[in-house]
Amino acid sequence: MRKILLIIIDGLGDEPIPYFGYKTPLEAAKTPNLDFLAKNGACGLVSPFKLLQEKAPSSEGTHVALLGFADYFMGRGVYEVAGIGMNLRKGDIAFRVNFATVDKNLKIIDRRAGRISDTERLVRALQGIKINGINFLIKKSYGHRIGLIMRGKNLSSKISNGDPKRTGVRAKTILSLDKSEKSKFTANVSNRFLEKTHQILENHSQNKKRIEKGLLPANYLLIRGAAELKYAPKFKQRFGLKSCCIAGGALYKGVAKILGMDIINIKGATGFVTTNIKEKISVAKKSLKKYNFVFLHIKAADSLGEDGNYKGKKEFIEKIDKSLKSLLNLNNTTIIITGDHSTCSLMKKHCSRPNPILIYGRERKDRIEKFSEKNCREGTLGTIRQSDLMKKILKIK
Repeated sequence: MRKILLIIIDGLGDEPIPYFGYKTPLEAAKTPNLDFLAKNGACGLVSPFKLLQEKAPSSEGTHVALLGFADYFMGRGVYEVAGIGMNLRKGDIAFRVNFATVDKNLKIIDRRAGRISDTERLVRALQGIKINGINFLIKKSYGHRIGLIMRGKNLSSKISNGDPKRTGVRAKTILSLDKSEKSKFTANVSNRFLEKTHQILENHSQNKKRIEKGLLPANYLLIRGAAELKYAPKFKQRFGLKSCCIAGGALYKGVAKILGMDIINIKGATGFVTTNIKEKISVAKKSLKKYNFVFLHIKAADSLGEDGNYKGKKEFIEKIDKSLKSLLNLNNTTIIITGDHSTCSLMKKHCSRPNPILIYGRERKDRIEKFSEKNCREGTLGTIRQSDLMKKILKIK
């Protein structure tokens, strides 16, 4: 059976940047290996999947769609906590959480508390909280992120987010999204939890030392993505492929874990610019001996775009490209490279622009000269709906 290697470069696509002569970071980057794969493969564009309530595509929605499970979406919280090894039970409510910085009026100064990463002591200080019979389970993820589970009776995921996703405004009060008593109860308990954790964090010695050093304190929790565990078929059940996932970020591991993929952890594989890309690629190659389908995720291009660092994004894409050279001699393997969503560096957020895609390892050759948003538009694959990508991959001869 032919092997499949799916490489997702998170936030790959972008908008034209004046600094680059109105080229995107990908168009401006020197990418000889990506260009070789594009020239000797089939190319096109992928239009990102969006959930009904979304103005721009989310990481959770796009990854579930990329892997062929848009019809079984569960919610960000479930994938985040699963990805960091928290065990969900029926009735649990799971959240994605940021450590953030707020002022005395709860106005958000920084949604990531200066991208704090040494949060172990802060997490320990928040463990063991119980309110109205509800236990709050918390665990460190990577960087400024943590996972949260509410466990107890009469809970509902039908509550709003506390994160307004912008600075200069007050953190949102959690509201019930329907008229049920469970929803109202969950919202009330959540707000009490946020009040209590804010008090603990405000008085924590680590935050006081951060302020003394001129650093932003991690003094508030922004929670969002309330979700419950639901049924979904496994990846092997749906596609007949033995699969694994190689990723640094919790979300991507969590999506894969929920779908029954084996998770391969690699030392130095993180969601940051310093992630060990070379080792990720090496392990992916080795994994193809055991697995029919390898899902490899590379994160930092997205974060750089969100920070408005288009120069850094270009350089990171070039770093990825250098690590891809060892894949050019793979036999009996179809390589697919694309993004989950575009991240527009000037807007500093996800955007709905399509991502380029290349599929290498079959007889079809488009002779596209460069792997980019502009060039791939001329490829024979045309524009693919993200939720149809797996079907497209498995049908290609």
